[in-house]
Order: sequence, then structure tokens, then C-alpha cells
Amino acid sequence: MERGEFRGAKACGKGFWISLLLFLCMITTQVKGSIHEYRNEAFTTKSNAFFFHGGSEGLYASKASRHLDSSASSQSGKSFIRFEGVTFRRTKESASRQEDMQPSTGVVEAIILDVKDRERIGGAFLKTSAICCNHTLAETGSCKLGEVIFQKNSDNPNWPRVIKTDFAGKNEEAKLEADEIEINSNGMYYLYFMFCNPELKGTVINGRTVWKNPNGYLPGKMTPLMTFFGIMSLAYLVLGLAWFLRFVQFWKDIIHLHYHITAVIALGMCEMAVWYFEYVNFNSTGLRPMGITLWAVTFTTVKKTLSRLLLLVVSMGFGVVRPTLGGITSKVLLLGLVYFIASEALELIEHLGNINDFSKKTKVFVVLPVVFLDSCFILWIFSSLSKTLEKLQMRRNMAKLELYRKFTNALAVSVLLSIAWIGFELYFNATDPLSELWQVAWIIPAFWTLLAYSLLVVICVLWAPSRNPTRYAYSEGEDLDEEGISLTTGDIANKLERNALVEDLEEDKRE
Repeated sequence: MERGEFRGAKACGKGFWISLLLFLCMITTQVKGSIHEYRNEAFTTKSNAFFFHGGSEGLYASKASRHLDSSASSQSGKSFIRFEGVTFRRTKESASRQEDMQPSTGVVEAIILDVKDRERIGGAFLKTSAICCNHTLAETGSCKLGEVIFQKNSDNPNWPRVIKTDFAGKNEEAKLEADEIEINSNGMYYLYFMFCNPELKGTVINGRTVWKNPNGYLPGKMTPLMTFFGIMSLAYLVLGLAWFLRFVQFWKDIIHLHYHITAVIALGMCEMAVWYFEYVNFNSTGLRPMGITLWAVTFTTVKKTLSRLLLLVVSMGFGVVRPTLGGITSKVLLLGLVYFIASEALELIEHLGNINDFSKKTKVFVVLPVVFLDSCFILWIFSSLSKTLEKLQMRRNMAKLELYRKFTNALAVSVLLSIAWIGFELYFNATDPLSELWQVAWIIPAFWTLLAYSLLVVICVLWAPSRNPTRYAYSEGEDLDEEGISLTTGDIANKLERNALVEDLEEDKRE
């Protein structure tokens, strides 16, 4: 057991430093939410084109408004993508090769499309891998030479939307005119900036775009979560109120474990409330202030860590079978600390930065330590539960044994549900790489919040304060009084059993 714990601690130590480094890097990230900023961003080569991904978000259709005369009313219920101060700067060498009097010496195209129309950009519909129009295609009249190939949607002739910006003469800079594209149908929208002229290689983009849904700036896939967090705030409030009343009613019979449960409930209330107000602020401003988001992420991480530690110490029989954790306290705390830092890094990467922010490789790199540590918790919890059940069976303490059997069943069900949901999540992400199912994606994180809440409710019910705390509280004399061992002069077997129980009790005390 000691060697296994040492190996686990060593592996966790490596994860600690990796997670700490990522955490320190990530807290300097600027948070911008639905306002996508571009700061000297370079274009990437693909096929015969150069492109830059300007953002992607799920957007709901604009709501009909009868009062379009006032600017305030026109913004209410309107869904749009707005360009603000977007400029393109080419290299001096590229500009110097042009003629002063030419009205257009290079063009950059901003293309907005619903992900369902992705095959309409490029030459896929013309059975070619080219993205930009070449001489052969231009001669057939399928496209215009030097521009991106695209096909209009017959059902919606205005889409995909293409906005062209020309470089004039020898000018190094071209500015995209401020424009606001209204969204009239639900969809996952992508924005690309593209050019075909190789002489524009080295061009960079500056400025920003603002993406807005009818009810605010919150991205479409996150909008249902604001309501969900509001409901969960009320759910935790109800649970907290019921627990508080029970706590006050039997305050003389409170055991140490009840304080741990109270702390987890309080953290859950704070976590849900902070997330709700963070989403409300995000929805109204389009920005995610670093301070509020960091607080929300930290509340989530602390609650997740303490919840896992609570499950672990309950499984070990703390306060029920053993009065203290003894020599393993430091190992439990170390695992909790490492998990906190790894989970904090993961939460920061998921919630800070632009909506289309980090690469999948970066996310996988920080997901792995959390998955490994969660596995450590699960193995340790079930291993401890097995030992606790074995002790209770030896002591023939049927009340506590029944309590722990119910707890074990609830935990086993939650683990099975977790495994099934992980499988569903992997399938969901694998079959929807372009987020076409963005309107239901919110159920993925919502499930884990509901599962954690359900487990907490189970613990609150099983270990609720009562007038008879001895049914689950640890008592030094319980081994002698409650096990019903009938000792007789000739009953050697029972004597040996009792001696074993006394030795077990002394071992717990030494720990």
C-alpha cells in the first residue's frame, strides 16, 4: 500500500509542476469573450489561398422588431456580426511594386458563412481542390480571376456573405468599411479573411469584430447555461436552507463530518451564484472581466477538490469507523492540492480568452493530468470503501454497514453514469467537429454539475444531523458494546475475534 501511494505521489508531483506552469501562463491571458480582437495577426497558406480565421460562434436569428427607428430599439432583439476598425497592412516591398494610379492593387475578402454552407467556399462544387479562381476556371465563367471561389445559396441568395477590401495604388494599408451583418437564421457562423494574390504575402490584420445574439452578447452555445446556473443557484439555496435548519435543530449532536458537508454546500451556492452573475455580465457587455471569471473558476475548482476529498474521507470511514485519518492525512492533502492546481489550469483554459481560443492539442495536454488524478480518486475511494465495509462486517455493526452499503450503491451508480456520459461526450465531439449541434452542447457541462449536486444530496440525506448521531458517529466503546459478541469461558473463537477487533481499534488510534 505504501509503495503504491509513493508511486502515485511521485506521478502526481510531475503533474503538479506541469499544471502550475500552465496556470501561471494562463492567468496573464486577456479575456475578450464575444469581441474578437486581431492584433497584427498573420495569414496562413492553404491550397492556393491565404486565410485567417476571424472567429466562430453559434448565433440565433434576429427577432422581428416594430421599432426600427430608434437606435436602442434596433439593437434589442437583433443578432449581428459587426466589423470595427478592421485594417489590413501589407509589406513595404509588396506596396512598392504597384502603380500609384491603380484603383486596386490587391483585394482581401471577408467571408461569413453558416457551417452548413462550408462546401460552397472553394472549388469543391467545381470538382477542384483550388480555393482561389485560376485562369482555367475563370475562362469557364465559374468565378472571377484572383478572387475566392464561392457559390451562392439558392435558398438564401445573400449567403455566404463576401465583403471585399481593396488596396489602392501603393498604399500599405487598406481599411474594411465599418459594416454590420444581420443574422436572420440560426446557425454556427464562421468568419474568414482571405486573399489570393501571392504578392500580398506577409499581410497582417488588425481591428476587431463584435458578435451579438438577440438577447445579448453571450455566445449561442453558452446562452442556456445562464438559465441553468440560475436554476442551480436556487437548488443549492434550497439544499443549504434544509441543511441549515437540520443543523440548528440538532446542533448538540453535530459531528466533525457535518462541517465538511456544510463547507461543500456553501461553496456550491457561491459557485453557482458567481457563474450566473458572470454570464449575466458577459451577456450585457460582451466581455469577460478577468477578476469575475477568475473568481468563478476558482470557486468551481475549490468545490470540485473539496467534493472529491469529502467522498474520499467518507469512504475511509472518517468520523464513523476511525476518529482520524492518521498518517495518510498528508497524502490526502497532497492529492487534493495537486488536483486543485491541475483542475484550475484546465478551467482557466476553457473559460478565459476568445470563444474560439485554444487548440485541441493544448486542451488535451491539460485534460490528461485531471483525468489521471480523477482516476486516482476513484481507485482510492473504492479501495477505502471496500476496507470500511470489511471492518463493519467484522464488527457486526449493522446500522453503519447498511449506511455504507447505500452510499456505495449511490457512488457505483454515479461512476457508471460518468463512464456512460464520457462515452457519449467522446461520440458527440467526434461526430460534431464543426459544432453544428451547438444548440444542445450545453448539456455536456450541465450533466456534471447535476451529478455532483445529486451525490451531495445523497450524502446530506445519509449523514443528516439527528438525535441519534451514534448510528454513524465513531465511538471508542462501540467495538465492545455494539457487536453483540457473546463471550464464554470456552468460546475461544469469539475471544480471538474480540482481540482482533481491539487490535484494530488500537491501530486506528495510532494512525
